[in-house]
This record gives sequence, C-alpha cells and structure tokens, in this order.
Amino acid sequence: MIPLNMADSGKPQIIKRIGGSPEVKKHLENLGFNVGGEVCVVSALAGNLIVKVKESRVAVSEELARKIMV
Repeated sequence: MIPLNMADSGKPQIIKRIGGSPEVKKHLENLGFNVGGEVCVVSALAGNLIVKVKESRVAVSEELARKIMV
C-alpha cells in the first residue's frame, strides 16, 4: 500500500484504506472516495493532485492525498 500522492499518474488504483479523523473520512466519502473504489491520478502540481473518481475530477491537497492508501 502506498499513499495516493505517490501513485503513478494515469494508472487506475483501488482504494485500500482511508485514514484521518472521522470528519476527514466523511469529507472524502462525500467527494466519492470509498474503500474498494477506483481512483486515477490525472495530474500533480506542487504536491496537489487532480484525480478522477466516479467519473468526476476532484482536486485534493497533498495532505488529504497522504490519507488515501491505494
């Protein structure tokens, strides 16, 4: 398992675990990040990521990306 910010761009990944406080987990769940779901890093800029999740593109900070394990 590696954090999402270390994943290769353009390769679909399966979310294995989501860490952080209950508030952070709920926020990520509301954005579409669920354990077992597929996520794909589209691009990375200055540590922040654009990811494709559930047919949507979402921007996440490096801090949040470190809490998503793939």
